[in-house]
Amino acid sequence: MTTRSIRGLWILLLALTLAACIGSVGRRGGLDGEAQAKLPEAVRESYQLFAQKCSRCHTLSRPLGAFITDPAHWRQYVTRMRRQPGSGISERDGDRILVFLEYYAKEKGRDEEVTNE
Repeated sequence: MTTRSIRGLWILLLALTLAACIGSVGRRGGLDGEAQAKLPEAVRESYQLFAQKCSRCHTLSRPLGAFITDPAHWRQYVTRMRRQPGSGISERDGDRILVFLEYYAKEKGRDEEVTNE
């Protein structure tokens, strides 16, 4: 292979990597606009903080898809995430994020009960 071919392959690889990164922006597995609009105002504000902070390190589908219904478990989870380097989640932020997660878990539990009936 020539130097020019190798350079071309590197440029192609860089372009594909950039395209993959750009394509994933906004697709972090969060609630769609309609679901967000249905949230009570205080919970919606907590969701927005949750989406901003938690999507820094992982997709939102990870906590949203978790089978966690116990508020104490959510508190432990958020405390552990707060301690991760670079999380940017303060203790106050953690409390606000819990408002959404506990509400969501309760609503999700209700939806599953209705589905199982």
